Amino acid sequence: MQKPVNFICHAPAAKNVCLIGDFNDWDPAAFPMKQQPDGAWLVQIPLTHGHHHYQFLVDGKPMLDPRAQGVARNEQNQKVSLLAVS
Repeated sequence: MQKPVNFICHAPAAKNVCLIGDFNDWDPAAFPMKQQPDGAWLVQIPLTHGHHHYQFLVDGKPMLDPRAQGVARNEQNQKVSLLAVS
């Protein structure tokens, strides 16, 4: 079963923001985010139950989510944001 999850990135000066993670094979083209009137970027995606690792890609640079439930390490030992879906 999948549950819709909103991802919000506060980067009002950015020209391009996308969501990358273990749920899309870290593909920058999979989930482009849309800028909102307040300058934040938003995307809603369906996720399955469990723990997911992700990052925002802001103008090509990886960024952790300050609103994430935690921080983990990926296979390259880089910090990534952590989300638990139940």
